[in-house]
Amino acid sequence: MTSLPFHGDDLPDPSPKEAAGELGRGKPRLRVPLRNQAEVSWESLDQRLDPDSQARVVWNLVCQLDLDAWLKEIKAVEHHVGRNAIDPRLLVALWVFATLRGVGSARELERLCEHHLAYQWLCGGVSVNYHTLADFRSGGGEKWDELLTQIVATLMNEGLVTMDRVAQDGMRVRADAGNSSFRTGGTLKERLEEAKEQVETLKHLAETNPEELSRRQHAARQRAARERQERIENAKRECDELRRKKAERDEGKKQKSSQARASTTDPLARNMKFSDGGYRPGYNFQFATDVASGIVVGVAVTNEGNDFEQMPPMLDQLEERYDKVPEEVLIDGGFTSLGAIDSTENRGCKVYGPVKDEEKQTKAGRDPFARKRDDTDQTAEWRKRMSEAASKKIYKLRAQTAEWVNALCRNRGLQQMPVRGTNKCRIVATLYAITHNLIQQGNVRAALAKGAN
Repeated sequence: MTSLPFHGDDLPDPSPKEAAGELGRGKPRLRVPLRNQAEVSWESLDQRLDPDSQARVVWNLVCQLDLDAWLKEIKAVEHHVGRNAIDPRLLVALWVFATLRGVGSARELERLCEHHLAYQWLCGGVSVNYHTLADFRSGGGEKWDELLTQIVATLMNEGLVTMDRVAQDGMRVRADAGNSSFRTGGTLKERLEEAKEQVETLKHLAETNPEELSRRQHAARQRAARERQERIENAKRECDELRRKKAERDEGKKQKSSQARASTTDPLARNMKFSDGGYRPGYNFQFATDVASGIVVGVAVTNEGNDFEQMPPMLDQLEERYDKVPEEVLIDGGFTSLGAIDSTENRGCKVYGPVKDEEKQTKAGRDPFARKRDDTDQTAEWRKRMSEAASKKIYKLRAQTAEWVNALCRNRGLQQMPVRGTNKCRIVATLYAITHNLIQQGNVRAALAKGAN
């Protein structure tokens, strides 16, 4: 193989003067890059941000919301002392925009507010740190819930959401815990004793050798030890409860369930089966969506590994939120327990969901839609309904509604929880629903205006 004539630093780099000499003419006049020269820009943030940026859309939508629940908590008011509070519209807009872009970490959001133009525009010079962002999200459980109700209720008053037909579906979301964090009751008891001993040791160290560490370091270590002790105590309590439930289920059975375990990282997380067939610590997110508009009307988070009993609680939630129970609910086979169907039908809500083992029963020569021995009148009516072609056509709307919402949430980063515990996870789920609804309401209004024309 022929070698190259030049290597690395040996490559020629003639100056313009030398190049001109070679060509036999005068020195060329060139515009060369100057990258070390300072420049002053007189553009505002508003001028620098693209007029079509999503950040502008989010800000305009958030400014239309009633955030009085947050404003009432602000103690700094006119003619009184106190530091000015951050506008809750800004914090809501930051979390909505971050959720839309798949950002769930408060630390990452803080970094974006410092370096990303769209987030800088939203902040408008107001500094925010991750503590403020995390506390605002996790500390506003009821307020986020009220905000979701407010958005949907407003759309219902405008006639854009009827909630006559609702589709419900569940999705598993990975918890902020690892498989290795799960321990049995005996191990948890040992770890709890170790944690208590660590707390006492740090307390004694702070009293006897205060000069060894700073006051701030002592406080941080003691706080971390106390939090670890609390997590282990909660894990032991959850493990005892799981053991009790398993004992009730196993009563009279020859084959016993596996030993109860709980996570020391997130005690409320449970090992559950995910869509890929694997088992991981997770939570079960439930979304109820209005079929006609695609607006999410209900949100729930549970650590139950299946959907069998999730339909009645969602109906309770919808009735509490909007003083209305949907006329029809569309569910998949995971929800169709006979007790849940019976309870739902008794409330005047028709269930559209697949009959269990329909194909198997048909091949065996049995009618899957015929009334079974243990069926109530309501369950028998559901079976009969699902034999009709019109009902099967209605049921097909479930996938394009409920699964569509789930897919959007996945695309927006709902893969693993940035927080721990059912309550905080429910806030995250509600934030996803609010973000979806704020964007979707524009699509609904646009479709209505187009239909009117």
